Amino acid sequence: MNDKLERVFAYRFGDIYANYLAKVERKGKTRAELDDVLGWLTGHSADGLHAAAESGQNLREFFASAPRLTPHAELITGVVCGVRVEEVADPLMQKIRWMDKVVDELARGKKIESIKRSPR
Repeated sequence: MNDKLERVFAYRFGDIYANYLAKVERKGKTRAELDDVLGWLTGHSADGLHAAAESGQNLREFFASAPRLTPHAELITGVVCGVRVEEVADPLMQKIRWMDKVVDELARGKKIESIKRSPR
């Protein structure tokens, strides 16, 4: 396994969540909206997200404990940090990039209904 990927997988979800929350709040969005899009992606309730953030879980553990990944995750496309999310080869890294992408869209003001993709 790539050492760089393993370092990313070891990041604490709580730290990532705090960064996401600060980002969306700077853009006028709320914790409830963040929890809504993260819950849609992972199947976690708001309480489940907060418990995971407080538990010290790393990203690998967070996604392993996710109740259910949305069946529409494959519809998440685009670029985050210069990386096209639909082309990420590692399955866990792709889930992390999907999470980055939906939070980025929320922060940019995209409507939650659009973020929560559904097949046409």
